[in-house]
Formats: sequence, structure tokens, C-alpha cells
Amino acid sequence: MKMTRRTFINAALASIGTAALPWSFAQDRWPARPVTIISPYGPGGPNDISARLIGEHLRSRLGQPFIVENKAGAGTRIGTSYVAHKASDGYTLLYAAAPYATMEALYGNLDFDPHKDLQPVGMTAIAPLFLIVNAQMPVKTVRELIAYGKSRPDGLTFGSPGTGSMPHLAQELLFLDASVKGLSVHYRGDAAAYMDLLAGRIDATLTAISAALPHIRSGKLRVLGVASGSRSEIYPDAMTLREQGFPNVVASGWYGFMLPRDVPKAVVDRLDAEVSQAIKDTEMKKKLLAQGMEPHALGAADFGKFIDAEMEKWGTVIRKVGIKGE
Repeated sequence: MKMTRRTFINAALASIGTAALPWSFAQDRWPARPVTIISPYGPGGPNDISARLIGEHLRSRLGQPFIVENKAGAGTRIGTSYVAHKASDGYTLLYAAAPYATMEALYGNLDFDPHKDLQPVGMTAIAPLFLIVNAQMPVKTVRELIAYGKSRPDGLTFGSPGTGSMPHLAQELLFLDASVKGLSVHYRGDAAAYMDLLAGRIDATLTAISAALPHIRSGKLRVLGVASGSRSEIYPDAMTLREQGFPNVVASGWYGFMLPRDVPKAVVDRLDAEVSQAIKDTEMKKKLLAQGMEPHALGAADFGKFIDAEMEKWGTVIRKVGIKGE
């Protein structure tokens, strides 16, 4: 077909208009295709399960699949780095967790900048950490446990699910705050730590309660407190450590969505609103509580402030104790 001058000009203008579409048009239509949620953990854990629960809710609201992809390893750095280097089109999300705020202090050189390369979207939940002992131990409060530790030359032994994990850091903060000697013994997961706690090979653990609940109900383990800012809906009988005289020992696992830094604000705002709506859903709340997580919605700005505060707090503990990530 012969192209006239007018046809050529019209085609050129159309191409310019099409080139301008990716930002404005994509923002208006987002999501126009499936969205990938990166869980930086393996399948079956709290991060993976809650990502799938929330992803299904988002699918029902936004009309596109939200597909969870697991990229575990290196203390969540593999999955986090993957998202940090993805295109800023809003189609790859990170379902971040507490290690996001500690990885820089633990590992030093990263191939991304956790302050700049990702932006917060919305916090979804916290996982309270409970201080648990063998029921045969002669202690019923946190103060009695600390006194017990101070009466022994080697202090206390606590089980944790790994070096630099939030339970490990919470234990070290308790040791510092209570001025008691302490040794953290690291296991591959909570279940192994609870086995040694039941056998009397360690004194206590300060971690998620889900795996311990059957042993608590049977009277073999005892809950001394929870390291949350307030009492937990998961086990409301547990007094906070703050209530028992240790106001600085506040620590929880946490979860929330993040996006590459240059994703447009319109996409961030929409996802922020939808995530907040998901967390307020009554059925979602029940499902999260059943997994040992408390719904805790924070919008993008407040979530960002929370992460900054966590980075400063735990960076100080890591440097003071001299913890090195493995």
C-alpha cells in the first residue's frame, strides 16, 4: 500500500501515543495480567501460607491471579534480591519478613540497597514471640527465670531457629536488658528446639508458639510471657515482658508487601488499599490467627517508618553482641 505524507504523519503520531501508554495506561489498568508474589522462604511456612491467603483475596478483588513463587535461601536475601532487580511495572511483589530489617547489619555487603531499591506497600501481620520453658523448671515468671539464670555460673540456654533470626535477636536483647548470661543454641526450625526443651537440654525458648501449643495444653511446657507490645490474641493469658519489668524487650516476626522502588505511586496506592482491605476481612483474620499470626495492617508510609525503626533497633543489638550472619 502506498503511504501518503498524511498517512505517514498519522502513523507517526499514533506510534508516539502508543509509546506514552506504558506508564499511564498500565497504571489505570493494573493489574492487566497475573502478578507474582515472591516468598523468600520455602513452601509451607508462615510467610508462604499467609502470602497465598492474601494473594487469593487479591485475586478475588482485582480479577487477576496472584501467584506465589518461593525463592528461599541466604536468610531471605535470594528472594529479596530477585525482586529488587525486577522491572518496576508492579507485576512482581516481595512478601517481606523481619529479616529484611536485619540483613544489612548481619551480612554487610548486599547486591541491593534495602533502603532504596525496594519500597514498602503495606504490612499485613506480626508473629508474636513467646517465652516458653519446661513445666518442670522451678520458675513461673520472667523475673524468676532471670533470677534462676543469675544463680548459675553459665547462665541460661535458649533455643532459637538460627543465627540472626528474630527469636535469636530477641533472646540477646533479653540477656542485655536483664544483665544475665545467656547462650543461644541454634536449631533448624522450632520443632527441634521444642524437643530439646521437653527433654530438659535447654532452659527456654523465645519464639513462635504454634508448634508448642500441644505441649502447653498437656502441661509439659509453660508460657512465661510474650515479647509483644501488648498481649496477644493467640495466647491472651501470657503477660507481656514489658508488664513483667522488661520494657525494652519487644520483638515479633512480621510480614508485609514491598515493590521495586520505581513502581508508580498509583499502583502502590491501589495495592496498599487492597492489602489493607484484605487484612480487615473477618475470615482472613481467623485464618491468620490459626497460623500463629496476628493481622496488623500498616499503610505504605507507616510501614516504611516501622522498617526504618527495626533496622536501627536490631542493628544496634547485632553490633553490640557481635553477631555475624551465616
